[in-house]
Amino acid sequence: MAIPVETFFLSPQTQGTLQARIQQMVAEGILSGRFRRGEKLPSSRKLATHLGISRITVTLAYTELLANDYLTSRGRSGYYVSDNAPEPHSFPPRPDPDPAARVDWSRAIGQRFTGGATPVKPLDWSRYRYPFVYGQTDPALFDHANWRLCAMQALGVRDFNALTQDYYDQDDPELVEFIARQTLPRRGIVAGPDEILITMGAQNALWLTAQVLLTQRRSAAIENPCYHAQRDILVQSRCRLLPITVDEDGLPPDAIPADTDVIFTTPSHQCPTSGTMPLKRREALLARARALDALIVEDDYEFEMAYLQPPMPALKSLDTDGRVIYVGSFSKSLFPGLRLGYLVGPAEFIREARALRASVLRHPPGHIQRTAAYFLRLGHYDALIRRAARSLTERRRVMEEAIASHGLTIAGRGAHGGSSFWMQAPPGTDTEALALRLREKDVLIEPGGPFFSGAEPPANFYRLAYSSIPAARIAPGIERIAAAIGALPTG
Repeated sequence: MAIPVETFFLSPQTQGTLQARIQQMVAEGILSGRFRRGEKLPSSRKLATHLGISRITVTLAYTELLANDYLTSRGRSGYYVSDNAPEPHSFPPRPDPDPAARVDWSRAIGQRFTGGATPVKPLDWSRYRYPFVYGQTDPALFDHANWRLCAMQALGVRDFNALTQDYYDQDDPELVEFIARQTLPRRGIVAGPDEILITMGAQNALWLTAQVLLTQRRSAAIENPCYHAQRDILVQSRCRLLPITVDEDGLPPDAIPADTDVIFTTPSHQCPTSGTMPLKRREALLARARALDALIVEDDYEFEMAYLQPPMPALKSLDTDGRVIYVGSFSKSLFPGLRLGYLVGPAEFIREARALRASVLRHPPGHIQRTAAYFLRLGHYDALIRRAARSLTERRRVMEEAIASHGLTIAGRGAHGGSSFWMQAPPGTDTEALALRLREKDVLIEPGGPFFSGAEPPANFYRLAYSSIPAARIAPGIERIAAAIGALPTG
């Protein structure tokens, strides 16, 4: 029996090269039981015509499946599902459970981690024409070729141990050395290897920090508005939360309560307002922490995006007491799927964070660490940052002009750079409803409600990022946003 060519289609959600996607499509058909042993596949010419791709691509995919014994070739007759192909598992039907014996999960769950304010972002954001989404990678800016070369180098025989060995609770020494000798000195920070811990992105670093420093009897001051995932992490730690309203310069030190144990702040680019904390306020914040004998957790995300002016000194670089824990990330500046960050702090703190990390995930994958180390060490990272800075400068200029021409209100912008604007719609505007309406018009924005603490956060704030949208599309996108805001009922 021949398998109809119409049953083959390439899903837009599938990742990888065309050849790999065809291999996956055929293999999934076999593993699911849709394609059975002995059935004939469409010819390479017929399938290529049906899919609108090159015949050689189909031929290479069939050849790989032949080598893996998913397919077999019968002379000039064509390709067939191999008799040795894996068979789909057959499981007996599960019996209906006894209602009286069914687990009551509302009682069985001892601690809940759902219910936070973290918004759901569309995974297919790139198919929208006007994606004002934050934190995604622009393929036009990313250096795919050199990242691939670094990954291949990390797969080489010379790096076999870095690829395969279990580091237990340690990290790739080459990546740690680069961070200590190159990355941190740019922020004025001096740290040894025992004061650096590699993490699965900044969010993992914040979680480790909260677990080590906070208990139910301790209090944490957070910015309001703030990074919503950070607030969720602190809620899960069961500490007492103290939201502090930020102004245009970030967190005001005088507003921090006297019973604060740990202060969480984003001084380089306040999240989400993008405000940069001035030097005098940084010094005042350190003095306030010293007076309270409190610790400071500095999330220094996006410090590389200071393309308008040189970045301000990191809080950690001004700290003479050892009370600042520094959080950095390569996921923001390289690509979010990398999930690679780092913690910097006193050796006593890092030792505890390392032990906690080891009990959860041992260490981030060695191959990822070594690939990143090569990308950094060979200068590709700095070249990427310079290229991104030029592009973001132009996009920011275009967006500022478009926002002004359409009478929209900027509530916060980074004086030193950044990649987004914090916007304020007219009073009474529901930006959740606005976002849904704009999605139908091929525009993506980020409602601001999840960034605020409290049961009734303001509904008329939203964030517009320009890191993932070409400059030529910014003005038409802003025009659609302005038109949608004007059409929404207020009150």
